[in-house]
Amino acid sequence: MARYTVLRLMIFFGLLCALWLLGLREVSQRWWLLGLSALGSMVVSYFVLAGPRAQLSASIARRVDERARRAELGRTDDIDEIAEDAEADEDADADEDSARA
Repeated sequence: MARYTVLRLMIFFGLLCALWLLGLREVSQRWWLLGLSALGSMVVSYFVLAGPRAQLSASIARRVDERARRAELGRTDDIDEIAEDAEADEDADADEDSARA
């Protein structure tokens, strides 16, 4: 994730420097400089960073799937524990009833 972010920032600052060198240096042009740099870096990043973006997306999906799998295993263990407790309670109740008789 850090790699993708660094690449995006490098593209932004590269465009910022290029536009500054092209003449957007005045104080009144700073908003144009920042806006065009941001817009340009979004467009360039969309095409140039398609591979790293796909890798980042796949790694996030993998982590979400792993977390969901672990949560499902945790729920299964909880259900097993609840069933075992219920069975133990039934056995205890049955032992009490047979002891009373």
